[in-house]
Amino acid sequence: MRILLTLLFIMNSCLAQETKHEIFPVFPQCVQKSESELEKCFHFQLEDFVYKNFKMPSELTTDNYSGKIITLFEVDTEGHFKIIYVDALYPELIAETKRVFNSLPIIVPATYNGIPTYSKFTFTMVYPFLKGKPLEKKKEKDIVENFQENPTELQNIEAEYKKFNNPQFKSNLNIPFSHSYYANFDGYMNQIGSNSHTASKPLTYKEVARYYDFDKTNQKLLIDKKNWWGRKLFNENLVAIQGKDYWFTMNPIWDLRLGKTSPEKAGYTYNNTRAIQLQGGLGENLSFTSSIFESQGFFADYYNRLAISQKPSGGNPAIIPGTGIAKDFRGNQFDFPSAEAIISYSSSDHLNIQLGYSRNFIGDGYRSLLEGDAASPYPFVKINTSFWKIKYTNTYMWLKDVRPEVTTEKTYATKYMANHYLSWNASKRLNIGFFESVVWSNTNNRGFDLNFVNPIIFYRSVEFTSSSKSGNAAIGLTAKYKWTSRFNTYGQLFIDEFAVGDVFRGENSWRNKMAYQLGAKYYNAFGLKNLYLQTEINIVRPYVYSHSEVITNYGHNNQNMGHNWGSNINEIVAIARYTRGRLFSEAKFNFGLRGFDYDTVTDKKNYGSNIYKDYDLDRSADKGVVVGQGNKTKIIIADLNVGYLLNPSTNLKLFANFIYRSFKPTVNTSQVFSENTTWFSLGLRSDVFNWYFDY
Repeated sequence: MRILLTLLFIMNSCLAQETKHEIFPVFPQCVQKSESELEKCFHFQLEDFVYKNFKMPSELTTDNYSGKIITLFEVDTEGHFKIIYVDALYPELIAETKRVFNSLPIIVPATYNGIPTYSKFTFTMVYPFLKGKPLEKKKEKDIVENFQENPTELQNIEAEYKKFNNPQFKSNLNIPFSHSYYANFDGYMNQIGSNSHTASKPLTYKEVARYYDFDKTNQKLLIDKKNWWGRKLFNENLVAIQGKDYWFTMNPIWDLRLGKTSPEKAGYTYNNTRAIQLQGGLGENLSFTSSIFESQGFFADYYNRLAISQKPSGGNPAIIPGTGIAKDFRGNQFDFPSAEAIISYSSSDHLNIQLGYSRNFIGDGYRSLLEGDAASPYPFVKINTSFWKIKYTNTYMWLKDVRPEVTTEKTYATKYMANHYLSWNASKRLNIGFFESVVWSNTNNRGFDLNFVNPIIFYRSVEFTSSSKSGNAAIGLTAKYKWTSRFNTYGQLFIDEFAVGDVFRGENSWRNKMAYQLGAKYYNAFGLKNLYLQTEINIVRPYVYSHSEVITNYGHNNQNMGHNWGSNINEIVAIARYTRGRLFSEAKFNFGLRGFDYDTVTDKKNYGSNIYKDYDLDRSADKGVVVGQGNKTKIIIADLNVGYLLNPSTNLKLFANFIYRSFKPTVNTSQVFSENTTWFSLGLRSDVFNWYFDY
């Protein structure tokens, strides 16, 4: 690591130089020359040496050979001459040229800003150069004409470098989706009269920059640091390059935490994530980001059990929620590499197309009932179309079912999800959203069914036409009302299956597979700047997200694509966030009711909480189906965070975290049992995605 940091320091120091000063290689005969004369002296001494030592092969002399010998060579950082390529008609000429250049003396190498550097040249000899006469020394200005120094494209590119002025803040690059970071500008985007669309996330910098000044906010957070180490640690990207019509950044990403939990099965909990993040833009329309993560970890007992309960077929021990498949590490710990990447292209202000491997989110709440970000990353294509008062988002996803039942030849089953979401600003206060989704499998090598690509057709009708068993369609609604520029309410309705007759009969039919959300946000609450308050209630009825063909459920990698907890749940969330400069604090409380299956010898009924069960098999009842049925469990979670923003460029935070979790089922079983957990952690984290521990 020390070597890596040293190399990065050297590289960045070179880029950061205010002036660029290059000196030619120096022969011993040129040591006394001035810098302005070194180039001519170098050329003269080299040609003089080559002409004196080059011996034309005898067989070519007798044939009266005439022609050119072009040599591409370099002088390395130690002053050695090295042949790169020789262009000559005969192998004998190539061999003789190499012999002569290999006999050149070691000289002083070229320097760039005082640092030895490689220098490349092209040298052309025209034979016969003696023309039967003794070699006459040419004037230095004539000899220089025989040399063609390599093109200066690289120098021209370096000359275009500009001071890095955070061009990403105006780009089509996605803003990493973190609830705490998005809270910084959520209030600015929800002013009465703004034509913003905040539900389809991640948002791009360009979308948000119309309402929120990233540059101004960033300037306020800067700390006066003169030396390179101080600037890179507290203010800047590790590597940042900006040219005429492009920019790049490279940063290390960290999530290093050490904790203590009770109850415990090991001495300490920890997470050790190291990553590299590359971001950039080419022109005004193309942006990209790529991150590669390497992680090891061991967590509180309840979280470890959750990860193990989601394990895939094939022998790997767990799936870390929101991250991916984990390998065994040190017997009872986890090793879970992951990656994310997105290419974003905007052909105009109206159309943005993204190709990615990441997560998406639809909604204005802490949770999403329509499309959440708690599952592992997945490949997707997303099309955002914006015009008038409308933003229309089409997302096409490639998902995995990793259960043993559908794994063949050690290959996980592929499934597909297509979501359409239309956001409409109906007035200066009211936003309404329309959502539809369909999930289908690769049955009969069906592949990606083009029937579901059409962005304006209703999925329910396509599902029916293709066969009701071939896909799982759902619809939804969202709404947001801005009571003032500081207070708004929002909601979601998710309809997985809807039977009008059963609803109006009031018999709580299992077929009424619906979910509801209602929430509120209060910005600069009670007149205190940067105090953010939020509360919401989420109700998901039994059997929502599940399907008679399990592979077409609303899941990916044994995780739910909707609400993190799945179905048969009732949850209230209350959140308070406060920032002052670089200091931050957050308090979050979850009060939940869940109905689990008993999964015992005497009761194997499906009560509607496990979306990976066929809802037609062992269903507990057809009527009288209510939230919390089955093994009713009360959950209370308190999550407190305080810390310091170490570097705003990477959202790197020093933090202390405390979690209290009370889990009280009606009946203790082998999988669901009463437990109180306290978990304290200290760490250093780049907050670039949401990591949920409130299960």
